[in-house]
Amino acid sequence: MWVYSIIFIVALGFTTNQETKMTTAEIASFKQLVQNQAKSISSIQTDFTQKKSMAFLENDVISKGRMLLNAEGNLKWQYTEPNKYSIIFKNDRIYINDNGNKSTPSVDQRLFNKISALISSSIKGDVFNDAEFSYEYFKKGTDILVKMSSKDKTLAKYIQKIELIFPKNEALVSQVKLIEPSGDFTIISFTNRKLNAVIDKKEFEH
Repeated sequence: MWVYSIIFIVALGFTTNQETKMTTAEIASFKQLVQNQAKSISSIQTDFTQKKSMAFLENDVISKGRMLLNAEGNLKWQYTEPNKYSIIFKNDRIYINDNGNKSTPSVDQRLFNKISALISSSIKGDVFNDAEFSYEYFKKGTDILVKMSSKDKTLAKYIQKIELIFPKNEALVSQVKLIEPSGDFTIISFTNRKLNAVIDKKEFEH
């Protein structure tokens, strides 16, 4: 009897984690929910855990920190573990502070704007109308999984696919997976999210 119990539990776990394509009506309802809530969000503060998986490394590279997005669209990734490091996207520029060593790297303007907008919209969930991606929608257990494939050749050199996880009946992303052409990927999980609070402008000084 215990053997059958184990088989049942394993089968149940497999079933609840299967990806099932959503119907057209389900997709429309989900997109409306997400878009409505995204319109009401002016700022986000959240903690995150980032796991980087690379083929040549035996173990994942794990980092932790917090992310800030203000009403002006400025974005800050502040890493606190294992190293102190911050990246600020502001006024079409990128600013890096590596434990006190500041720099402003030169990047392709179009690519920078695209990545900055993509990150912001992904976090807010307002990302379903970008013509440079194709979209697939799935139910995975109690969550909703959105798979985005890049149609833009320039962006696809860096990010080939993006997968977003939305918890049941929620319109904000809880997890983002960025998949590179090599197959390496990064998973960013968000916790302790705080919405529409005033963020000190000093956070985005560089």
